[in-house]
Amino acid sequence: MSGELIAVLVVITVTLGFTFTNGFHDAANAIATSVSTRALSIRAALVLAAVGNLAGSFFGAKVAKTVGAGIVQLPTGVTGLTVVACGLLGAIAWNLVTWHFGLPSSSSHALVGGLVGAALPSAGLVFWGGIVEDVIVPMLISPLMGFALGYAFMLAILWIFRNGKPKRLNRGFRIAQTCSAAAMAVGHGMQDAAKSMGIVVLALVAGGYQTGWHIPLWVYFLVSAVLAAGTYSGGRRIIATLGRKVIDLRPPEGFASEATASSVLYVAALGFGAPISTTHTITAAIMGAGATRRFSAVRWGTAGNILGAWFLTFPAAGAVGALFAWPLLAMTS
Repeated sequence: MSGELIAVLVVITVTLGFTFTNGFHDAANAIATSVSTRALSIRAALVLAAVGNLAGSFFGAKVAKTVGAGIVQLPTGVTGLTVVACGLLGAIAWNLVTWHFGLPSSSSHALVGGLVGAALPSAGLVFWGGIVEDVIVPMLISPLMGFALGYAFMLAILWIFRNGKPKRLNRGFRIAQTCSAAAMAVGHGMQDAAKSMGIVVLALVAGGYQTGWHIPLWVYFLVSAVLAAGTYSGGRRIIATLGRKVIDLRPPEGFASEATASSVLYVAALGFGAPISTTHTITAAIMGAGATRRFSAVRWGTAGNILGAWFLTFPAAGAVGALFAWPLLAMTS
């Protein structure tokens, strides 16, 4: 077995490890609001999220290409594969740290940051223009859109159902949340499964086993199955943060935040192929929907902690990726 093949297999294995941590870390993105409003039991919600992730992965080819070809250009062979592995290790490390503290940070930006940090010590080329256009700008726009749309949609719900009976409305919106949670789960798969698929294709190209950026069918099934398994395994710490510590959600607010966040995910993935953060989008939408009650209803201290984690994600994962890359690249050179 050649050194390149061994390195490709190692990178694919590490990618699946990242995908699994992404699943249990980001499970809350799709289901936190539904669990918190008691629209779904946590077990039913996790099953729904896992199935939605699996389905959504088949619609994420544009995002996969952006991650695989639009962030870094790596040297071929073992050196390039080492960079990919180190970038993944940086992302995994940050996922585990933020999961431990229950902070809903972005696995997407951890992945991009880890790759960039690991590429810097190598002979690889970092596409800074692509990172600004495809990562930084969407990172800023998607939460603003999530907040604004969540706020506007919740205002519309309040006006349309202003004469409704609260108990009946809550019961109806709990049912509606099954649909909106499913939409969020599909959007999460469309975004986050696609990012891991892009990394597998990047490894195949760097190892010389593929020349184009098409996604083999086995990659779809393998990555989406691991993401679904990770999703089903948990995410309870971050569910508590998103569902209760940001604001005490009610069913109408939960439906509004899920519906608006999923629409932003779909437009970004299908329209632009932009790898936006599901975490940023749903968290901002929750804040927007909750702010219609009154701005003080949002626990801005918790929101500030989340915001701090967002800004630290890219450089922190990049630093860890670089720390792995320097010694390993020295050993392989």
